[in-house]
Amino acid sequence: QLQLVESGGASVQAGGSLRLSCAASGYTLSSVFMAWFRQAPGKEREGVAGIASAGGRTYYADSVKGRFTISQDNAKNTAYLQMNILKPEDTAMYYCAANFRGGEWYQPRNYNYWGLGTQVTVSS
Repeated sequence: QLQLVESGGASVQAGGSLRLSCAASGYTLSSVFMAWFRQAPGKEREGVAGIASAGGRTYYADSVKGRFTISQDNAKNTAYLQMNILKPEDTAMYYCAANFRGGEWYQPRNYNYWGLGTQVTVSS
């Protein structure tokens, strides 16, 4: 069973940077499509970035293009989300998800496995 554990969330000022980590166990993360999602209070969970298996093609929501970068370290079985030029609207709980079942990569219903999330708060 694939288990995912996020870390790296924090409170930062606007314009700052954070790197989130998603450590996987029970499965080789690079063999599945994985993604980062976020959910702000009162809002639906939204796809932020995705990466195809074996560190292939990457996908980004328009709101984070040019600021966020998704990557994987196969040796550590860990995925990352580098977030730069953070904005207050990036404030949310961030989740990693894996084992994409097809369809739109940014739809939460298309993933089998989820972590518990890590909180990112960006103040102005």
